[in-house]
Amino acid sequence: MTTPEERPEPVDVPLIQIGGTAAGTGCGDGCGCADEVPESGLDPALAELLAASGLDPVQIEDIAHLAVEEDLDGGVDVTSVATVPEDAVATGDFTAREAGTVAGLRVAEAILSIVCTTDFEVERHVEDGDRVEAGQKLLSVTAGTRELLTGERSALNLLCRLSGIATATRAWADALEGTGAKVRDTRKTTVGLRALEKYAVRCGGGANHRMSLSDAALVKDNHVVAAGGVAEAFKAVRDRFPDVPVEVEVDTLHQVREVLDAGADLILLDNFTPAETEEAVTLTAGRAVLESSGRLTLDNARAYAETGVDFLAVGALTHSSPILDIGLDLREVES
Repeated sequence: MTTPEERPEPVDVPLIQIGGTAAGTGCGDGCGCADEVPESGLDPALAELLAASGLDPVQIEDIAHLAVEEDLDGGVDVTSVATVPEDAVATGDFTAREAGTVAGLRVAEAILSIVCTTDFEVERHVEDGDRVEAGQKLLSVTAGTRELLTGERSALNLLCRLSGIATATRAWADALEGTGAKVRDTRKTTVGLRALEKYAVRCGGGANHRMSLSDAALVKDNHVVAAGGVAEAFKAVRDRFPDVPVEVEVDTLHQVREVLDAGADLILLDNFTPAETEEAVTLTAGRAVLESSGRLTLDNARAYAETGVDFLAVGALTHSSPILDIGLDLREVES
């Protein structure tokens, strides 16, 4: 163990702003620089596609740089530099190794575009949200071979991760089809990748819950303890933030009655059985949106949905989904 005298002096390292505004913002109320949102350095057409998907091109550019810089660690791709001629050009086919739902193709494209600084041509075979089969080509990129290989893993890491989330979500969406209920994600996301992982949920046919602690309130058991009761907690949030949607977590039918009487319009039914959920739906009679959480599996998802509940909250969509296996198959460009 080091003594205080032996410990190194702290170093002032600036935060990497993922998707933030221009450097130097956060000066306080009245500062005009907060209105200056930087433009993306990505190809304008690609940036437009990302924005149309609900993604921030500046954030995607930041993530792309972070991924590549982490992989290079201040050096070069020693294997590719040693084995590939500097002027070699190739086409890489991103190909599904198994069936699933794809998400993150434009993100992978953004990563490769910042690595491949000379030749860079893209052929898009499918779109995010499409179901794909094993062996199906998803995206073909023609670029300098060295650069293509340098960006390969960073692009695949995110593409496989996001496609895995979309594939898992699609399984839940299929299970709920025709019931009127939708599967919904939580904030159990990877640090720095929340927007992307929630985007993948949308690609799989799911719905997003709140994106942050500030855009909606969720009163949970610890808030109830702190406030002195479930109705008291709801009222405290509603009084302080009257324009913010407020969802209240309950674990008994008695609490459902309490929060309904208090005026709650969203109620999270925590660890209710399907029979208890059906009782809550009857009791609520359309006065509030109901969301089931806990005890949920793909096997019982439809039973919960058929009670008339509006949402099924599944944190596993983003915290436990396996990747979708996707690979890059390289082929030389025909002269």
